[in-house]
Order: sequence, then structure tokens, then C-alpha cells
Amino acid sequence: MNTVVLKFGGSSVADNIKLNIVAKKIISLKQEAKNVVVVVSAQGKTTDKLIKEAQELSAIPEEREMDMLLSTGEQITASKLSILLNRKGYPAISLTGWQAGIRTNGVHRSAKIEQIYIDRMEKELEKGNIIIVAGFQGVDENEDITTLGRGGSDTTAVALQVALKAEKCYIFSDVDGIYSADPNMITMTKKLDEISFDEMQEISDAGAKVLHNRCIQLGKRFHCDIVAKSTFSEGSGTKICEKIESTQIKSITKNEKLVMITMKKEQNISEKELYDIYETLLQHNILLESFEKEENRITFRAEKAEQNKVQELLDRKYPDYQIMQEEFVKLSIVGYGVIQDNKVLSQTIAILKKHNIEIMDIYLTQAQIQILAKEIKKEVIEELHQKLINFSTI
Repeated sequence: MNTVVLKFGGSSVADNIKLNIVAKKIISLKQEAKNVVVVVSAQGKTTDKLIKEAQELSAIPEEREMDMLLSTGEQITASKLSILLNRKGYPAISLTGWQAGIRTNGVHRSAKIEQIYIDRMEKELEKGNIIIVAGFQGVDENEDITTLGRGGSDTTAVALQVALKAEKCYIFSDVDGIYSADPNMITMTKKLDEISFDEMQEISDAGAKVLHNRCIQLGKRFHCDIVAKSTFSEGSGTKICEKIESTQIKSITKNEKLVMITMKKEQNISEKELYDIYETLLQHNILLESFEKEENRITFRAEKAEQNKVQELLDRKYPDYQIMQEEFVKLSIVGYGVIQDNKVLSQTIAILKKHNIEIMDIYLTQAQIQILAKEIKKEVIEELHQKLINFSTI
């Protein structure tokens, strides 16, 4: 094995004891691979803490300044881990995203990697150094720090795998792979040995905090398999790859962090107004899950974390509209080819009806059934999981 990229999430590097476990894992893999590049997240809940502190100063902080602030968490982890590895006798160097040559576009809080200049990393690898890269970050054409969105360290890792032509990319966390549901919610979840990029994309887009959705897009585009493993055990983990198996439900995901926003006015909304609103939302980096128009109203879905930003923007730019927000839950049932099997949808609807769940809407794709509702309790997810995954042959 020539080059391997490892990524360690926030729970894996949360304190000095866990940093020692991570260092041991890195040293073990260094003995197998000539070159080791490590990507790290901020320790524990550092990013959440920084966001909270910033919002205590301003309800809607400037996004450029938030990127400047949030990027520090990963830098602290990288430096600490490098210090530890050097003490253990394994030469290591920490690099910020921009020192590692990661160039992005200028979209703060959700930047995309445009280019990686690997000269610096190649020089450090030639010296025999283990490289520790601060994930989640890069720099734009104005030399401003940008971040890739929550979970963006995963994307940093896969992007480095592509740029360095690394043989392997391991994403380490506190769970030993991808599960059929959140193990903290469902008691009888199943660990998946393999899952396709398409299915994994649907799970990430559904709101599961498993892998950053853009890292999956990169893996699929450049044919780079990704392995999700545990930092704290030696299991084989889950391989995310191009292989698509026969129709089978792989995952059930519940996302409660969404809000439905409705813009309503007395007169009919023109096409020009529609495009103007849509363009305004995109320009302000509001990620839209849907965007629908009736005669005198526009409805779209956004992340709950953005609701203050969206409300302020719409109140300021469109005072003629009445703005309403409604929180909701999105249930996603993922499995390639699920749309071709009516039994899955009918069983799902029967269970939701049994529990008197008020369905707001249903969306179908090749690999996902998506149901919007006001509320879906834990016992409903348990029953769906038992029926569709544990005890059914779909």
C-alpha cells in the first residue's frame, strides 16, 4: 500500500485519551503504508460551542467571520495530534486547509473544493512526515478562509484521496460502519457490509449524520471506494462503492431539523417574481430541498438552522409577502429500486395510518420513499424497521 488517507471525526478526537487511541491507529497503518495523510475534525462539540458563542453576539453573524471562527477547531486538533505523534517518535506535521493547497469557491459556510495543489503535501511525504490536515476548510481566490459545511471533513478526506491518488480512504468515527437506522433510536439495527454510492447519497441527503453528502458525490465521480470504520474497534466497517445489489431496503432515516416556509400574497405571483425569489435564496446560500408555486403562494423547505437567516432575508426583500414557517419531520426509506416495489410503500402507509400519522406529502425516487409529516414518534420508526428490514424479504 503506497498512500492511505484517514479521517477522524470529532468524537474520535474529543480528548487527549482518545487522541492517543487515534495516534495508535495511525502508527499501525503507517507500518503498512508508505504515505499516511490524516484529516481531522474539531474536537467533540467544539464547532457547536463556537456557533453558540457567535450567536450570543449576533443572531445572524457574518458568514465570512463565521468561517474564520469555525476553522480554528480543526486546526487545534491537527496541531495536538501532530505534537503527540512527534513525541511518540513518528515525524508529523499539521497543515491548515490552505497550507495543504485546498482552493475553494467563495461560498462561505458551504464552499466547494475547486482545486487542490499537492506540491506542499508531496514535499512533506518525501520527508517521511505523516501529514495531519485540518478538515472542513480551504481558501478562496481572495485568500479568505472558507468552510465546506457541517461534516465537510469527510469531503476533505475523499478530495485528498483523489488528488493524491491514494489507494484507500478510511472514514473513522465512534460507530463501526453504516447502519440501517440510527442505533441510538432503534434497538435492532443492522450494520451494512456494503452500500452503493446512490443509496448512501440518499441516506446523507435525508439528513443522517453518517457521511457528508459531497464526499459521496466525489467518491462516485472518481470511482474511489470509501470505508466507514470505528476508531475504537477492529471491525471491517462498511464499504461504500459502485456496486448495486438487488432491491432491498437499506436504511430508514428520520430528519427533524427542517422547516417548511410559505410566502403568500394577495395577488398572483408572476414568473418574474418567482425567479427573483429563487435566485435571491440561492445567492444567499439557502439550501432548498424543494421549491413549489401555486397561484399566490410559494412553498419551500430549508434547514431549521437557517430559519432566522431566511426570515430576516425575506422580511427585508419581500415586505409584500406574508411569511409563515412550520416545522416538520422527514422520513426517508432508502433502497435502490424501491420505487419498483409497491409493497414497500403500501406497508409503510399502513403503519403510518395505524399510528394516526398526518402525512403532509410523499415523494418517490429510484432509491428513496420520502414522507413529510408533522410528527413521527420513535415507536413508528421501530415498527417500520422491523417490518421492512428485520423481518421482511423485500
